[in-house]
Amino acid sequence: MKVYTKTGDTGTTALFGGTRVPKHHIRIESYGTVDELNSHIGLIRDQDMSDLYKKVLIEVQDRLFTVGAILATPPEKETLKNGQPRLQNLGIVESDIEFLENEIDTMEEALPPMTHFVLPGGHTTVSYCHIARCVCRRAERLAVHLNDIEPTDERVIKYLNRLSDYLFVLARKLSHDLNADEVQWIPRK
Repeated sequence: MKVYTKTGDTGTTALFGGTRVPKHHIRIESYGTVDELNSHIGLIRDQDMSDLYKKVLIEVQDRLFTVGAILATPPEKETLKNGQPRLQNLGIVESDIEFLENEIDTMEEALPPMTHFVLPGGHTTVSYCHIARCVCRRAERLAVHLNDIEPTDERVIKYLNRLSDYLFVLARKLSHDLNADEVQWIPRK
């Protein structure tokens, strides 16, 4: 299979099921941003950190491929002509969301309570987490926008929401683990 097909040379691309849309279509923006997020998470995973975090991030990257596939499939193409689901054995389930919640809870048990907003930074790895969190929030906003236009699996939006929470807490936990400065924002009077 060749990487280049030349079918997108005129500014369109194919969704799952073959429907062609402009490359600026909200569905393309949605799953393209999830792809960007996945790349940022790969960058985090490449940093020097506990293997436990790396295993969680690999699981997250796997789930993001599924999220991308869901977002790349228009509702009218979700079912094949033979009646089978196009994305057989693929989906986001409640246990995927609970997995993130459990990881968040575990990390928070080892952290002091937050009393102020935290400024991104303090260590390169921590900053990568905050960048990924921001990209995740953008992916979530785009998925919500897409859902306003065409129905989208609500668990995708919920997963992205929880993932941004996970990335925020991971940044705090890595700050703690790395003895990095966690600067809290205190409003000026």
